[in-house]
Amino acid sequence: MLNNLVAATDECPVRGQVILLLTLLMDRRYRTGNKRRRSLLEIYMKSLGDLLNRVSLMNGGSSGEEYVRMDFQHRHRLRAPFSRERVLVVDAERFPPEGDDCDARLVCDAYRLGWRQFICFGYKGQRFLGCGLGPGTGGVRIDAYGSTGDYLGSGLDGVEMRVHGNAQDQVGQILKQGRLVIYGDVGQTFMYGAKGGEAYVMGNAAGRPLINAVGKPRVVINGTALDFLAESFMAGDPHQGGGFVVLNGLSFDDDGQVVSQETPYPGSNLFSLASGGAIYVRDPHRKIVPEQLNSGEIVPFTDRDWNLVRPYLEENERLFGISVRDHLLTVNGERCSPTDVYRTVRAVKVAILTGLDEWE
Repeated sequence: MLNNLVAATDECPVRGQVILLLTLLMDRRYRTGNKRRRSLLEIYMKSLGDLLNRVSLMNGGSSGEEYVRMDFQHRHRLRAPFSRERVLVVDAERFPPEGDDCDARLVCDAYRLGWRQFICFGYKGQRFLGCGLGPGTGGVRIDAYGSTGDYLGSGLDGVEMRVHGNAQDQVGQILKQGRLVIYGDVGQTFMYGAKGGEAYVMGNAAGRPLINAVGKPRVVINGTALDFLAESFMAGDPHQGGGFVVLNGLSFDDDGQVVSQETPYPGSNLFSLASGGAIYVRDPHRKIVPEQLNSGEIVPFTDRDWNLVRPYLEENERLFGISVRDHLLTVNGERCSPTDVYRTVRAVKVAILTGLDEWE
């Protein structure tokens, strides 16, 4: 069946729909019967690769098609988009992981030539995809498939990047604005030193996410984090344009159903040494305890907090299928108030830590 779908994409009008279908099959969680999800993912990824490799290679003239492909062998043919050409498909398989001839440099060159939408596939750990595009890059979108490597999306200043699978280490460092969407887990030091932007993570973050972040990053992590979440967070007042993290503590069972993890945060140093911002934790059973914090404090989650985070959770639902009503606000089969489900972790004022008047 998938082979027939791939072959049908030679008729260009259906190509986008089949790419979307295969992407949804990889991104969403659902019951797979007697098939292992990992095996199905391999089939879907192979089918997507076969489909994208059928896209016409870039040449000197207009292809007359919406999608145009570029690979390492033909990288010197790179040119501006013609006529109906809209999406540059980059086969990254043979590109080196870094250097003048890496795929990340090619994407930057293509952007400067006028390309604004990219599908990048075939990754085997190459680095820096999305880096170096520069400021004011709103309206650019990059969809990445495969083992996308370290430093992806670092320094973004407007781009939307979607990682269709797990992401690796140092993703989104010093991100200024734009959007990261990760349909899996993310590695170490996610969004280190970030200054803004939005990020949505379907799964877990490894150690030290959002350390030294400042400004107004706004992040939803649907799983958990290992430790040191938002250490030295300096993101101002969330209700005055500052940053925050929503930590939902969820996962998916073998049937693709959303379930709560044993605890929303298993580590220590939650919001350690933070001076601004907040973490909103889905913790209906009150499993987070003060001993896990280092200079932060747990306070009640308010209606005002809910009004702030709700639009992000609704977007999170659209991206991942994690329902605000049926998954986030339902506990043990009962619908609950947001104020009973979530808790707020905020920074402690300097005066409280020192015992002195803040202005003395």
